[in-house]
Amino acid sequence: MTSIDFLWQQLSDHQNETFYTVKKLPFSYSIKGGELFVDRRTKSITKATFQQALDRIEKDPEKVTGPKSLNVFGAPYIWALLKAFEIV
Repeated sequence: MTSIDFLWQQLSDHQNETFYTVKKLPFSYSIKGGELFVDRRTKSITKATFQQALDRIEKDPEKVTGPKSLNVFGAPYIWALLKAFEIV
């Protein structure tokens, strides 16, 4: 299982790179403290939200098959990043 601190460090290391959602929408992000700001949204995605996503994956990996099954705010972006870092 990937720890939130390891994931957050990876996210920090890859700020301003281009990633793609499942629907092939390009996005980049920046991190300020415990918040991740996606250039396509005005609201931030918190570190706690990423933790919720990791918890859901760990609890039932068979059920988590895409962004909607994460059931968290910003799921398309979280899913894209978790895929990019080979966590899912």
